Amino acid sequence: MSTLDPIDIFRIEAGELLEQIEQGLLDLEQRPDDRDQIDSVFRGLHTLKGSGAMFGFDALAAFTHHCETAFDRVRKGLAPATPELLAAVLAARDHMRALVENAGGDYASQEAELLARICAAAETTPDAPGAAAANAAAPAPAPVAARRWRLRFALPQNAMINGANPLTFLDDLRDLGPCDIQIDASATPPLDEIDPTALYLRWTVQLETEASRGEIEDVFLFVMDDMTLELDELRTPAAPVEPAPAPVEAAPEAAPQAASHPAASAKAAPDAHESRRRTVESVRVPADRLDELMDRVGELVIAQSRLSQIAAASMNEDLRAVSEEIENLSSELRATMMVLRMVPVATLFERFRRLARDLQHETGKQIELVTEGESTEMDKTVIERLADPLVHIIRNSADHGLETPEERLAAGKPASGRITLGARQSGGEVVISVSDDGRGVDRARVRAKAEANGLIAPGQELSDQDVLQLIFHPGFSTAAKVTNLSGRGVGMDVVKKTIEALRGAVDVTSQPGQGSEVALRIPLTLAIIDGLLVRVGGGRYVIPLSAVEECLELSLEEDLRSRGRSLLSLRGSLVPFIRLRDTFRMGTPPDPHQKVVVVSTGAERIGLVVDQIIGDHQTVIKSMSKLHEDVATFSGATILGDGGVALILDIANLLAVGQDQEARLRAIA
Repeated sequence: MSTLDPIDIFRIEAGELLEQIEQGLLDLEQRPDDRDQIDSVFRGLHTLKGSGAMFGFDALAAFTHHCETAFDRVRKGLAPATPELLAAVLAARDHMRALVENAGGDYASQEAELLARICAAAETTPDAPGAAAANAAAPAPAPVAARRWRLRFALPQNAMINGANPLTFLDDLRDLGPCDIQIDASATPPLDEIDPTALYLRWTVQLETEASRGEIEDVFLFVMDDMTLELDELRTPAAPVEPAPAPVEAAPEAAPQAASHPAASAKAAPDAHESRRRTVESVRVPADRLDELMDRVGELVIAQSRLSQIAAASMNEDLRAVSEEIENLSSELRATMMVLRMVPVATLFERFRRLARDLQHETGKQIELVTEGESTEMDKTVIERLADPLVHIIRNSADHGLETPEERLAAGKPASGRITLGARQSGGEVVISVSDDGRGVDRARVRAKAEANGLIAPGQELSDQDVLQLIFHPGFSTAAKVTNLSGRGVGMDVVKKTIEALRGAVDVTSQPGQGSEVALRIPLTLAIIDGLLVRVGGGRYVIPLSAVEECLELSLEEDLRSRGRSLLSLRGSLVPFIRLRDTFRMGTPPDPHQKVVVVSTGAERIGLVVDQIIGDHQTVIKSMSKLHEDVATFSGATILGDGGVALILDIANLLAVGQDQEARLRAIA
């Protein structure tokens, strides 16, 4: 089994650090005095610099050092977190990503410009008039008196395996001031039990320095989360510390000294154990390995279905028992696999805070991005493919939907426009919505543009939803001129194609003067679904179980009465239905007792008339061949237990077919 290149691992971790830095900077734009966020950004820069140097990204480490220095001034209160500084470090963050992805690029001129911005922003403070003269006349601060500190620390046993060198920490402490160091080797096991890669030593250091507590703790910044550290200021002059005996046989003599601090000693061991326990709780697994595992689970489900069919036809009770047990295990494994691939949409939503900030500067509008339902989970593959469509929708809302501050104030709205990015689970699908409180879609303008482009005939009668769906047509745009944000008519077209490729649907609602909402309905997963297996004529088909509302029998009277309009009376409401036999042109007579499967997506419902409902079926989705990509009625196929193939119905497309059929019948009537 191949292992990941350490450089690839660094790039993954660097990407996470850069995301953390970006989110911290965006938070600081809202709360410049948030000390936790200032410390978080500084730690991210410090870790990125150290890790970059460790893996040979010297240009990254050198550039990040300047950003770290600037933020260190903010952390120490020497400079404020001004908008100019935050904007400069955000731009520097983008440059750091380029250095991570392409370490050999030539960025000299770009780096010089960025560093000039950062240095200027970090060294200039917006003082009140006359403050500079007052500061110049103010007496120099008195020198800080040296203080004595006692440190007791123990590094995790795997510290050296992870690249930490205890001598480096001791050298850094010596740089802060004179210090005496004692080694406690009492935790060292007998020679035949020693792990040569483990670290068993503890240290006690008495330090005299002018540095603050925070500066001392910064020495251990890289390992602070995994180590134990006690730092006490000595109020009275400390007695000289006797040097620790050098010979190994003197190690037992150090035991009484360690025993004099039982709390510290008792705390060190459990904390180290707890650190190791936490380490194994979360494991980084490459996404392609999860995809490969999902494929294997899918093949197992198909094999289990075959076994169940053989067992059902056999009189061997042992075979049936084994088949049921494997079926249960297969179902549990499938459910576990689904959970492994699910991640919160918060990982997706966080990316758009920076986009909203940049759009605010590009458009000159005041934009507030609000997120809801961040804890909703989706398949990781689906989330990655949603990034581009959401970028287009948000940009469209900012450019076309939201008005300028002057227009909003004139309309009685707040000057700041709001874009809400939300997620919620509805049955077996997730609904991702992007709504704004802007001007809404101008139907007349959309119709005029569509007629000018020849998409519809002049005066053609269209429903409101049909007019709104025109914005997804390739090349369609209502923008007066082409800009960096819009005008080429490709954004919303990309949205529709991507969502349909995910077997999803796009709904648009808009109220003039109040705003618009684009809702993306996407399946929870793209790999294995629960389905309802049905038969129409000699063919078998799968209906996604998440879309099924109920099943009922179509009586002969209902069948004959509905030949004209195809409407079913269901608890006081009329539900249109389509005969899959006619849609698929089976050419065979129907069964005497047909069934209706009522399905829905959102508020729309339709009945599907089938000959037989076979039962539920764990459906492993297989993509259609290139020859069948344009067959919109089916979203995929699956292999049944007997080796046959069943097509998976695309419910959204069938709903559209039913609506078109009902519209034609209504026009004839």
